Amino acid sequence: MEQLKQRILQESAIVSSDILRMDSIINQQVDPSLIMEIGKEFAARFRNEGVTKVLTIESSGIPAAFAAAYDLNVPLVFARRKQTVINDPDSYVERVPSFTKGMVSDLVISKQFLNKEDRILFIDDIIANGDGARGLVKIVQTAGAELIGMGIVVEKSFQAGANYFREQGIRVESLVKIASLESGEIVFED
Repeated sequence: MEQLKQRILQESAIVSSDILRMDSIINQQVDPSLIMEIGKEFAARFRNEGVTKVLTIESSGIPAAFAAAYDLNVPLVFARRKQTVINDPDSYVERVPSFTKGMVSDLVISKQFLNKEDRILFIDDIIANGDGARGLVKIVQTAGAELIGMGIVVEKSFQAGANYFREQGIRVESLVKIASLESGEIVFED
């Protein structure tokens, strides 16, 4: 998506050779028009796959996942990042490390929202090492649902996450691939 690439170039900040801050685009402040275009693009790519639910991880993945679910006219389900007293005690739980948060957290989804009849489209904002995504894939497998693919807004292709899933035979559709953040420059993969 050329519009997304331009916004990344104009508004993001390189924190290190591994981390790109996109707070004003997709992580903290959200441009509704851009997010709806992102959702339409994912919906177009997966429209013929029989998606029954869109799944994501709170919180940064929610806007893009919502937009895709809206366009596909299916429910959005998101994994909470921690257990709370109001969570359904009958939940799927996976412990995962977070590259950007520098900590381990739980992914929690009530069992009432995933079942073996579901065809899941996983949408996320960024994939780097893929630890959170691996946890979510485990939950989908444990539920007996079918993961039909992953839609990633920004793939850091210089890190192993997305390729890990491709090697597992999972369809991964990334809207933008960043090949490098070295020397303070964003280099996109063609």
